[in-house]
Amino acid sequence: MSILENAIFPGSAVYRANRDGMLGLIDRMRALEERTRAASAAAKDRFHKRGQLLPRERVALVLDPGAPFIELSTLAGYMFDVSDPDKSVPGGGVIAGIGFVSGIRCMVSANDSGIDAGALQPYGLDKTLRVQELALENKLPYVQLVESAGANLLRYRVEDFVRGGNIFRNLARLSAAGLPVVTVTHGSSTAGGAYQTGLSDYIVMVRGRTRAFLAGPPLLKAATGEIATEEELGGAEMHTQVSGLGDYLAEDDRDALRIAREIMAALEWERPGRASAEYKPPRYDQDELLGIMPMDHKRAVDMKQVIARIVDDSDFTEMAPNYGPATVCGHARIEGQAIGIITNNGPLDPAGANKATHFIQACCQTRTPLLYLNNTTGYMVGKAYEEAGMIKHGSKMIQAVTSANVPQITIYCGASFGAGNYGMCGRGFHPRFCFSWPNAKTAVMGGEQAAETMAIVTESAAARRGKSVEKEKLDAMKAQIVGVFDGQMDVFSTSARVLDDGVIDPRDTRALLSEVLAICREGDARTPQRMQFSVARP
Repeated sequence: MSILENAIFPGSAVYRANRDGMLGLIDRMRALEERTRAASAAAKDRFHKRGQLLPRERVALVLDPGAPFIELSTLAGYMFDVSDPDKSVPGGGVIAGIGFVSGIRCMVSANDSGIDAGALQPYGLDKTLRVQELALENKLPYVQLVESAGANLLRYRVEDFVRGGNIFRNLARLSAAGLPVVTVTHGSSTAGGAYQTGLSDYIVMVRGRTRAFLAGPPLLKAATGEIATEEELGGAEMHTQVSGLGDYLAEDDRDALRIAREIMAALEWERPGRASAEYKPPRYDQDELLGIMPMDHKRAVDMKQVIARIVDDSDFTEMAPNYGPATVCGHARIEGQAIGIITNNGPLDPAGANKATHFIQACCQTRTPLLYLNNTTGYMVGKAYEEAGMIKHGSKMIQAVTSANVPQITIYCGASFGAGNYGMCGRGFHPRFCFSWPNAKTAVMGGEQAAETMAIVTESAAARRGKSVEKEKLDAMKAQIVGVFDGQMDVFSTSARVLDDGVIDPRDTRALLSEVLAICREGDARTPQRMQFSVARP
């Protein structure tokens, strides 16, 4: 056993300042999530009057009560719908997450039709494509609750139309991979969105509410002169009795969700159970994770104190602690599940990169999943480090990350700057899952460094022309650069762009990792040949 010793002093001024800062960020995140829920719930009277459930009520009813649910990308699109931070409603118009339906772990996605009738919001496309990617990679059945006005034509962009085809392609890929797509079409499923329904394996429609057609009555009349009602064109009774698009006819939303759960229950779905190994919880209070990370990424932090509060019994077997010590690598368990951990107590140097490369390859050899706890300002620079082969060893680390054949999970805990983001399996390297703590920062470099770099370049260019740069202009340029960088590096900006799978409370890290590791283990154990269904579509 290699028990990590506690080095946290909750009574210290530094700890209290860190904790207060983290709690403030968590409160901001929760307030934004609540704003989205409130915006959708404002349509409650309208929905209930016409006999419908609100989107979140639908999600709650399709999921197994009391079972874990990992909601994804709740801040997607923040400040891209409107630029006012006090009025922006994040979420992308989609509610999505991983949970259990009739005992089967699934990806569940629902149009948030309480907001703009379910029209896709900014970054809603990116969010949908990401959750489909997660379903494919982790071999999860896909349950979608559809009611959408489609694209907002007032915000039409041709690139969204073209990229939007990936949604339908992914539905076909899910089905082809043996992953059932179960769809409840609660309301409109129009134009291209009709294929969201059509490309499903099991389709439930609601009497008097479902509408699925390629052209609604106004477009139909404009295009052909034909006059027809919505029910005649694409109602639930027509599609379940005449066209054959619908497989099941439900009387209302509750009945439709009951049918969806029965479909899932009837599937012969083999999967390994949860690891049954006994384990001990961390020796130290997970609440103390709130005060470990400084709000200023330039301040040093001992990431072993984070590890001590998320792994079983605070037991961490560190590899080569005296070689490249700023890069921490070692083995641990989370609720009995083995994991290799790589984190940073400073920049990555040649020795640290070399050690990390070796560790990644060793974990791949034993099929041990990898966890990257990002807290680095990047790879070391300077003459000595270049001579020591920083590029070479950094490249080997990036190659190892890219080639790893085990699940890789990334959590941005602090800074994730420059090529350090790449070497620590940033989002661009397709980790299986990627989450952020509320204080995390992601950028090519710090804003001050970027500003100073451009100031030096500008002054040098002017000097070559025999001119000088006015200090006021230089200061203005530097301030502008700092503003641009600082305005894009925090999680409220990066998560808005779906550059992670969501922002989490640090205290939830262990529970989240336990679920994520189980998802990865189950997905990797599942093979297409074992995906047999007892319910066949007619």
